[in-house]
Amino acid sequence: QVQLVESGGGLVQAGGSLRLSCAASKSIFSFNIMGWYRQAPGKQRELVATITTGGITNYADSLQGRFYITRDTAKDTVYLLMNSLKPDDTAVYYCNSRDTYSNYWGQGTQVTVSS
Repeated sequence: QVQLVESGGGLVQAGGSLRLSCAASKSIFSFNIMGWYRQAPGKQRELVATITTGGITNYADSLQGRFYITRDTAKDTVYLLMNSLKPDDTAVYYCNSRDTYSNYWGQGTQVTVSS
């Protein structure tokens, strides 16, 4: 069973930065794609960013230039660096991975941005 464990969430003031981590229980090269999604209270879960096995990244249009997805293949970990955070970025952030057989989710990590 694949496990994705997120960490790095917390409370930050507007304008600050946070880096989220997602540690996978197996090689990240075994996934076709990994990414981050978020869900704010009362809203649907939405895409934040993804990275393919080949290292191609994709971002939600509204977040491009502030959020960056990276990975450390030696640690089987994907990161999300979030800069210039805004109160609207407050949400639970979820790590996601997909392989040929299934779609996997982490438990989520809360990010709260105070004004």
